[in-house]
Amino acid sequence: MTSDPSIKAIASGHSAVITGGAGGIGFAAAQEFVSRGMNVLIADIDEQLSAEAKDSLMGQAVNDAKVLSFACDVSNLDSLKEMASFAAAEMGNVSVLMNNAGMGMDTGKPWETPEKWHQLLNVNLWGVINSTHAFVPAMLEAGKPGLVINTGSKQGITRPPGGSAYNLSKAGVIAFTESMAHEFRQIESCSLSAHLLVPGFTYTGMISKWLPEKPEGAWTSEQVVAFMLERLQAGDFYILCPDNDVTREMDEKRIQWYADDLIKNRPALSRWHPDFAEAFAKFMDEG
Repeated sequence: MTSDPSIKAIASGHSAVITGGAGGIGFAAAQEFVSRGMNVLIADIDEQLSAEAKDSLMGQAVNDAKVLSFACDVSNLDSLKEMASFAAAEMGNVSVLMNNAGMGMDTGKPWETPEKWHQLLNVNLWGVINSTHAFVPAMLEAGKPGLVINTGSKQGITRPPGGSAYNLSKAGVIAFTESMAHEFRQIESCSLSAHLLVPGFTYTGMISKWLPEKPEGAWTSEQVVAFMLERLQAGDFYILCPDNDVTREMDEKRIQWYADDLIKNRPALSRWHPDFAEAFAKFMDEG
């Protein structure tokens, strides 16, 4: 963990693009960026939500920062390339690319509903890949400090039962972002860095559809963004967020148990295997 000069990307007059920026963590990030005088482009597949988010943010912008919106389908590379051209024309060089767009749905078992698997992976994984292809070459060419922040999930790390397609998509985001960070380091004098945002239980619009009131255990999107900025300043690659129920220590233990499944050749997902329930509980209580 070292100080990262690319935090200089977050500065007045610089520009940020946020996919899935019309609500939740993406919108909270947009609020923070415009409050610092940054130009912000909110991208969302819902044109009306994008426009409403833009109107809301315009009143919060300082230092004549621009607030723009763009209806974009992240599963479509051409749509993202079109947005990249729009961003370049309206805001110039992009300093912060936050790939936050995502979706969740019940895709059933691994051998069920292939059309839903395609839909979810096209947004959650290919959306990140497509956005990278659309924006990063120009960010590299500009040679200025820049950040690529990809939103992952703890489900992509420990892969709990259920949500198989979602787990796969977020595991892919982890691997993709790790590779990106490594490749940036191989470029002499590269001023870009990649970071993986891993939220804890966060009360977003997606959750509010099922839970009208925020559970006590959940963080707000604003808390996640504040933590993200703190850890970016520290130079973290893995921005592993706690919440009001799960501490950093608990996360570390769960991740360690998962890693030990491979090392100790235990059954897949042994944390949820009845034969290992007692051992897992004891492991979590230790220390």
